[in-house]
Amino acid sequence: MSARKIKTTRRDFIKTTSGAVLGTTVLPESVFAHGLNIEQIIEPAGPVSKYVPTIKATFVRRKEDYGMWWPGAIYDGNAALKKYTSELRKNANELGIKIDIRSMPIYSIDEADQWLAKAKAEKPDGLVVVLLDRQQHAWPTAIKAIKSKIPSVIFAPVGSAFTTNTMQIPDKTGSFICSTDDFNQVTYGMKMIKAGAKLRETRFIVIKGDKRFNSEIKPFGTKLRYIPAKTFIDEYNRTPLSSEIENIASEYIQHATKVSGPSKQDVLNGVKSYVVIRNILKREKGDGITMDCLGALANSKISLPCIAWSWMNDHGIPAACEADLGACLTHALVQYLFDRPGFQQDPVPETAKDCLIGAHCTCATKLNGFDQPAEPYYLSHHHGNRDAVPRTMWRVGQRMTLADIVIDQKGDKQPEMIISSGVVVDNVAVPPAGGCVVSVMVKLDGVTDYLDYPGFHQIFFYGDYKKQLINYCTLFGIKPVVL
Repeated sequence: MSARKIKTTRRDFIKTTSGAVLGTTVLPESVFAHGLNIEQIIEPAGPVSKYVPTIKATFVRRKEDYGMWWPGAIYDGNAALKKYTSELRKNANELGIKIDIRSMPIYSIDEADQWLAKAKAEKPDGLVVVLLDRQQHAWPTAIKAIKSKIPSVIFAPVGSAFTTNTMQIPDKTGSFICSTDDFNQVTYGMKMIKAGAKLRETRFIVIKGDKRFNSEIKPFGTKLRYIPAKTFIDEYNRTPLSSEIENIASEYIQHATKVSGPSKQDVLNGVKSYVVIRNILKREKGDGITMDCLGALANSKISLPCIAWSWMNDHGIPAACEADLGACLTHALVQYLFDRPGFQQDPVPETAKDCLIGAHCTCATKLNGFDQPAEPYYLSHHHGNRDAVPRTMWRVGQRMTLADIVIDQKGDKQPEMIISSGVVVDNVAVPPAGGCVVSVMVKLDGVTDYLDYPGFHQIFFYGDYKKQLINYCTLFGIKPVVL
């Protein structure tokens, strides 16, 4: 670890690095596409990597002609059935979901009961009920599906619902009701079902303490595998410098706008932490990672895993700081639902500008999406004036969302999700300000008192997804705390 202050340009840094560390040749910019692992692809290795979510789907209508009753004789139910069947299969294929569509529509309440009894026995991850009718057993079937305790997406295209139908559902928990002709709503509903299943099947490796044991996060079912912090320390100390570490370090340097603080050895040490974590993740069959980093490493010369966490979140591996289980869940959910990484942060009130500053020393760069170009970043020291961290520059004016799953460790209370949306206002310069070096200032919609803003380690991420998160909460029985 080097605490020596260094300020240099990226070109100067690459020049000094190439001779001392990377050999006589600097790898050209074209070799690298930031976000691609040069040597090995990092992938989930736990239960979620092998799990295929399942959905059972059905259509509901009368067997006889529609006649004068809504949706009326003008509605072509056969064409709709054919169209929506094709859409369901297409969605399932694109989402990697196994779908079982009932061969014939449900024509009676007895058929509805039989279908639901079979669904309960088979335990799919979710149901999709497409209403091609408003009459008789149509909405009673939808209500029975919701009461089945299997997450249920109810699609009521225009002509199959009045408000008198939808308002008769007193408790919509466990459902996502789409009263629209926009089938994208059903697509999102299916993606929510998939995300809930993935969250249940995900195994986080928790590097903390001195004991090894397995546990889970109730009521989500998310798996936890605790391993002693010494596991990381020992493996770090015996891991040699490799060409892979050199190449990834070079990629970070190549794409940084500048290097301000860390030495070339700091960057190599940070990337080494990534390689160690990746090996542990594979060996322990994990899908995500978290670590009591300050507790385990603060008093050592081993690099904190700030670069490792940034790299993993950029590659779709949920990586949370400080062994925070709520942050683990929220990181994973944001990735599974919105195909992008989030930023776990310490909330700081800014009273002069009525804003919230999110501050931490690690942040992903692929904020626009895993398959999108990275945001600009430069290499800085951790706020402890040590190690190397990528300081990502958030786009000012960008719409953003805040999410924070709050759990009761015993699993006795209903989980909550704090939800806000807003806009990025500034990237606070640290230094001269103190605190964590990635400090993103946001103004949240409708929030006036930031001194009392609830939660900690909330996740910031690009895009305005407040409504979608509320829908997810309803579907999976989480209490939304919307601010």
